[in-house]
Amino acid sequence: MTNPLGPAKHLSGRWVVLGLFGFVLLVIYWLDLGRWLNLSAVQANRDALLAWTHTNYFTAVILFILIYTLQTVLVLPGAALLSLLGGFLFNPVLGALYVNIGATGGATGAFLASRYLFRDVVERKFGDRLAPLQAGIARDAFHYLLTLRLIPLFPFFLVNLLAGLTRIRTGPYVLATSLGILPASFVFCNAGRQLGTLNSLDDVASPRVLGALALLGVLALAPMIYRKWNKRAKATSAAKQG
Repeated sequence: MTNPLGPAKHLSGRWVVLGLFGFVLLVIYWLDLGRWLNLSAVQANRDALLAWTHTNYFTAVILFILIYTLQTVLVLPGAALLSLLGGFLFNPVLGALYVNIGATGGATGAFLASRYLFRDVVERKFGDRLAPLQAGIARDAFHYLLTLRLIPLFPFFLVNLLAGLTRIRTGPYVLATSLGILPASFVFCNAGRQLGTLNSLDDVASPRVLGALALLGVLALAPMIYRKWNKRAKATSAAKQG
């Protein structure tokens, strides 16, 4: 795929992204934000966070989505914890919506950066894992990506980067990502209602929950399987008639 950006814009865009990444890491280090990225710290301050959210709701929503977007696009830790916090602060339904917007926005940013700015870097580092993804997307881009989002066969950040090297269009990528992460977003946001009683983030991802998500992933493949079966059936019928 030919990069539509000129060499100068390609290079300057890359430095902008790297500069943003470095700036965010500097802010995290300077403000010691890492101390908040654990369940016990959030639980200890949940009442203060809830009170501030109720007083500054609009600001809290914008800030939450922005943080989630940056966390996703820059591959920082804390996605599961942020999802729990979203459900606790905003209620499970609205929390899942805000998580979805932030995660989809961040995934799209990583996808576009991989496609237009860091293609050579991503290919060198992860090129050996690209073949199965390319083959699946060539057969049915939307349903294959939807399944990858529902069943995490690849890490979330890796799908973002590798998908940028494929021929999937941005629109289907955004839609499949948004739909695919919605069930897990709701599961974590719903668990956020019991934020004070959770002992570990592992308590959320129970075998029953993982099994349900896997079933959704299999169902997402159903249209692709049906088309393949129907095409084979027609070919067999035409061969018999011939």
